[in-house]
Amino acid sequence: MIYRDDNVRYGRPLTLTLALAALVVIIAGIRAGADLIIPILLGLFIAVICTSPVNWLHRLGLGQRLAVVVTLLVIGGGLSLVGLLAVNAFGTFIEALPGIEGRLYDQYLNLLDSMASMGLAINPDTLAGLVEVENEEDWFSALLEGLGNLLMQSVVVALLVIFMLFETLNFRRKVAHALDDPAASLQRFHEFSQTLKRYLAVKTFVSLATGVMAWLACMVAGVDFPLLWGVLAFALNYIPNIGSAIAAVPPVLLLLVAQGGGLLPAFGLAMAYLAINFVLGNLVEPRLMGRALGLSAFVAFLSLVVWGWLLGVVGMLLSVVLTMTLKIALDSHPQTRWMAYLLGPGKRPLADSAVAKRERWPSPIDDETST
Repeated sequence: MIYRDDNVRYGRPLTLTLALAALVVIIAGIRAGADLIIPILLGLFIAVICTSPVNWLHRLGLGQRLAVVVTLLVIGGGLSLVGLLAVNAFGTFIEALPGIEGRLYDQYLNLLDSMASMGLAINPDTLAGLVEVENEEDWFSALLEGLGNLLMQSVVVALLVIFMLFETLNFRRKVAHALDDPAASLQRFHEFSQTLKRYLAVKTFVSLATGVMAWLACMVAGVDFPLLWGVLAFALNYIPNIGSAIAAVPPVLLLLVAQGGGLLPAFGLAMAYLAINFVLGNLVEPRLMGRALGLSAFVAFLSLVVWGWLLGVVGMLLSVVLTMTLKIALDSHPQTRWMAYLLGPGKRPLADSAVAKRERWPSPIDDETST
């Protein structure tokens, strides 16, 4: 039998090895349980966003449960309206797809003629074989299966949001009864939840502004289905670095082959997308969010790759949100604060910035809790 000497302090190599082994187990568990983790994460983040209007309605005099019900009805009604409009636009787009495909094929032939005139002979059959769909029925059945899974996931996420919002009403009371000294844990959780809510609110506001401005730009440029491209820009704005570029590709290509479009209008629309993302992503968002809530460019791109590998498309959409959640959680404890600083852009640490900001502008939430 091996006895452990409590007076011996184990070195950093052993600690690092154990940490890496635990990380491998956690990553394997996340990847294996992705189908279960994805709706829980989506429901959790939506519930965190919804707590702000719930608290606002409660301060206006509504009861907590009634505030939750009103918030769910308003958000559900708004999402249902936007969803119906987007589905209608997507259906119209599917109906017009054969004509769009024909115009794209004409542009493809013109491009081959131009390349042949410059001495670049390319076999059209070779390029067509790269993108040719083997069986259209398999593609259509896969699309229907994907839409069915999306509908089921949406129902599960909606139910999770409802139960999570009602669960938050008694969360502090449960923690107070479960822990012997809950003050420190509640204070740390309060700072974590407030910072996370602020980040999610700012990111959602910037994504919504991006979608609205993209919709207006598509309407001004005369692109078909502008609402569909606005919703696409809103969703893909959560993907760092490449999301906005991906959202600009379909409307620009559609305007390029449209009857009233061409190279110059398509270039103008691309510049409009570039201006929208530059202003909102580089000027407005950092000013609203603060430098301390940012991530370094390398960490943002790495999070896109890692979370996309672990959770698929949803992981790519939530990559920055998940990494920011990890950063905020690391920053909430003094022993792991150095990790949060390494994930950031090299500015002042998150906790120091939050303390300085509270000293200059006291939060109304802090005032409420102190009273």
